[in-house]
Amino acid sequence: MMQNVHLAPETDEDDLYSGYNDYNPTYDTEELENDTAFQQAVKTSHGRRPPITAKISSTAVARPVATGCGSKTSLASSVGRPMTGAIQDGVTRPMTAVRAAGFTKAALRGSAFDPLGQSRGPAPPLEARNEDSPEEKIRQLEKKVNELVEESCIANSCGDLRLALEKAKDAGRKERVLVRQREQVTSPENINLDLTYSVLFNLASQYSANEMYPEALNTYQVIVKNKMFSNAGRLKVNMGNIYLKQRNYSKAIKFYRMALDQIPSVHKEMRIKIMQNIGVTFIKTGQYSDAINSFEHIMSMAPNLKAGFNLILSYFAVGDREKMKKAFQKLIGVPLETDEDGKYISPNDDPHTNLVIEAIKNDHLRQMERERKAMAEKYIMTAAKLIAPVIETSFAVGYDWCVEVVKASQYVELANDLEINKAITYLRQKDFNQFAFEFCFMDIRNIREQPSSLLQSTRVRGFNGYAVETLKMFEKKDSSVKSAAATNLSFLYYLENEFAQASSYADLAVNSDRYNPSALTNKGNTVFANGDYEKAAEFYKEALRNDSSCTEALYNIGLTYKKLNRLDDALDCFLKLHAILRNSAQVLYQIANIYELMEDPNQAMEWLMQLISVVPTDSRALSKLGGLYDSEGDKSQAFQYYYESYRYFPSNIEVIEWLGAYYIDTQFYEKAIQYFERASLIQ
Repeated sequence: MMQNVHLAPETDEDDLYSGYNDYNPTYDTEELENDTAFQQAVKTSHGRRPPITAKISSTAVARPVATGCGSKTSLASSVGRPMTGAIQDGVTRPMTAVRAAGFTKAALRGSAFDPLGQSRGPAPPLEARNEDSPEEKIRQLEKKVNELVEESCIANSCGDLRLALEKAKDAGRKERVLVRQREQVTSPENINLDLTYSVLFNLASQYSANEMYPEALNTYQVIVKNKMFSNAGRLKVNMGNIYLKQRNYSKAIKFYRMALDQIPSVHKEMRIKIMQNIGVTFIKTGQYSDAINSFEHIMSMAPNLKAGFNLILSYFAVGDREKMKKAFQKLIGVPLETDEDGKYISPNDDPHTNLVIEAIKNDHLRQMERERKAMAEKYIMTAAKLIAPVIETSFAVGYDWCVEVVKASQYVELANDLEINKAITYLRQKDFNQFAFEFCFMDIRNIREQPSSLLQSTRVRGFNGYAVETLKMFEKKDSSVKSAAATNLSFLYYLENEFAQASSYADLAVNSDRYNPSALTNKGNTVFANGDYEKAAEFYKEALRNDSSCTEALYNIGLTYKKLNRLDDALDCFLKLHAILRNSAQVLYQIANIYELMEDPNQAMEWLMQLISVVPTDSRALSKLGGLYDSEGDKSQAFQYYYESYRYFPSNIEVIEWLGAYYIDTQFYEKAIQYFERASLIQ
């Protein structure tokens, strides 16, 4: 109790009970309703502030706490700063927010932390695009035009030229509508020139593909005359190509030259192609000197196989031997630009490397290399055969010069092919009789009086002998060359009925190259000549397995089946061959003959009629058809075909005999006597 007793100091002269009733107005709850400042504070966020604790530093820690014994002070002075909403010096302090950024009172109540507001769900959907706006209509129409151009190009690549043209026309119509709409909505500068160019160019291309050349030229003119299209002058090359197809060579050259003038010199490849077109056009017009100038310029700037070959043709046309030789050497010197075949050979037994090599052995790059090499060989072989008879005094000397040039070039493997071709050419060139006489002179000089048939046989034998000697030089070459030479030797000996030699060289050809269908066919022929038809059929089958387009093997196996009396198999072979060779008289005759052997005269007569439509002067086919009609009892038709056969070949005793008997049956004895007298003279 004594702790509440306060002794008055002796020096204090004041009232002992002064300050007893003083109190802190903070605890005055009775007058809070009338306190304007307090009510205003309650309405602000200050009244929702959490209570201050000892752990939170605040200005309230530094202020004195009033007690019951303290002096009476106001609330504003005890806080140490103006209260929110309090009136100070007659001015009300503005109320402020004390909520922290990114936090809410819900966070203080234990809710999950979500400052980005992801718990509020997905965003509302975007506003729908207005399809009726002019800009949107233009955008959709432009998209449709692009789709039509693409569809036109795809149809052209698939070979449907008519559909490609229709799509191109539709794209052109829609593009014109698009241009008008753009002019109404925007300024003319915003027109899509690239789209207009692509539509017109595609339309002109489709017109040209459909051989509608006037329409294509008009469309190209629209593009070329429009100065807003950059590099449109190059399209004059296309116009020149159209004039070339129309054989309007003067205009073709004119447009080629205009295109050449508008193409910068830095585009060398394009300029070379245009100059090559100009040279070809000059050749077609017979202006060989101008063509020579074009091709010589190309061969000096960027030599290629086509230009080199055309240059040889131009020199051949003017008859310049020395220039032909130089042009052939330039053609041989053109780089092939293909890698060596060594990259397709595995250097080791690495499985991964072997797998890669197997994958690239027949890829598109390898196929392109083969095509380029085949094209080069074709140009060189053709050029050699063309100039060989004229560059020297004789064909042989000219061919030898070409062979020597090829041997010293990068196409050294072509030398063997050229020499084999040389030997075969000796067989085909019937006017080179001097070679035959040179090699058979020792046989002819001892003959006093020989029939012409024997002399011709000797000539052919000597001619073949020269070819044989040429081909024998290749017996020690590599396998492919050896196989080709041995195949030709086997064929020559087979023609001379020397079947032992033919069989020997056929074996050499097959052993050198087992996949050579010609070698297998020749081997089958030698076996067929010895009467072993089953074994011959096996060789023919193997040749067909290696090359299904080997018509010789297919024909021979049909003959073999006929010998074996397997008529159904033989007929199947000849019908397949007829599908390949539609107008082959030999195939048609074999089919008719097989139907005759199968005792089906109606089919035999039908196929013989097809044969006569191909060779109407074949007396044997006419007599055969007459015999079939005679066996069917149709004497009038038989007489017609027998008489036609007699007219084309009046020395057939059987036909004359039938005609004489026919006139006897019809009681025209005078006619019959004439035919029998002719038959007696022939006998």
